[in-house]
Amino acid sequence: EDSAPNEPSSPPAVQESMLNITNLKKSYREPTGESLPILDIPQFAIAAGEQVVLRGESGCGKTTLLHIISGLVSCDSGSILLDGVELTKYSEAGRDRIRAAKMGYVFQTFNLLPAFTAIENVKIGMKFSRKGVNHARAKELLEKVGLGSRLNYLPKQLSVGQQQRVAVARALANQPRLLLADEPTANVDPANQATIIELIQDVCRAEQVAILIVTHSDEVARKFGRVDRFEEINQALMHRANNSAVPTTMESGV
Repeated sequence: EDSAPNEPSSPPAVQESMLNITNLKKSYREPTGESLPILDIPQFAIAAGEQVVLRGESGCGKTTLLHIISGLVSCDSGSILLDGVELTKYSEAGRDRIRAAKMGYVFQTFNLLPAFTAIENVKIGMKFSRKGVNHARAKELLEKVGLGSRLNYLPKQLSVGQQQRVAVARALANQPRLLLADEPTANVDPANQATIIELIQDVCRAEQVAILIVTHSDEVARKFGRVDRFEEINQALMHRANNSAVPTTMESGV
C-alpha cells in the first residue's frame, strides 16, 4: 500500500524546486465521443517559498490544474514532482495523504462546514494529517488572520471576507509546503480583496509556504512579482483555438 512520505526534517532551500510539472496532459470526453484537451503543459515549476500567480480567463482549465496538483483528479500523462515526491505514482488514497501532509487548498467557495465554528473548521482539517489536531495552532492561525475574537463564531455569523480568512487559516493548519488558491477573491467585495491577498502573502511568507494562485483578476496579479499567463504555459488552449478556427467561406476552385 502506498503512503505519503514523512515530512523532511528541515525545509529545502528557497532556490530548490517545490513543484515541477513536466509534459502534463489532461483531456475529457465530450458527449460526441471526441476527446477535448484541457491541459497540455510541457513545463512549469515553482521554487520553495515562491509566490506565483497563474492569470487566465474563466473556463481555461486553471481549476483543473489545481485539482490535478492537489491529487483530487488524476492526469492522463506526465510528471508532477511535489517537494521531491512523484504524485502520479500514487493511488487516490495515497494522493490524499500527500495532500494532507504537504498542501493547503483555498477554494473559491470557501467550503466551510456551516454547523461548525471558525476554530472547529480549522481543526477539522487537522484530522487528516499525521500530526493530529492542535488547538493551539488553530487558535494561533485564526489570530494571525485577524479572527482571534471570533473563534467560536459560526460561518453564518461571519462576513464573506471573514469566512475567507477562516478558509485561509484552515488551508495552513497542517503546515503545508505549498498553498493552492482558486480565485481566492472572487466572492469577496472589492474593498476587501487586497486585504485577503496581502494576508495570504504575509502568512505564507512567515510560514515559508510556496503559493500558487489562479485568477482572472488583474488586480490580484499585480500584487505578485511573478505572474505567468495560463495560455502561454498550456498548449491545449492553442490546440483548441486552432481547431475552432474553421473558415466561414470557401474560395472557388478549392
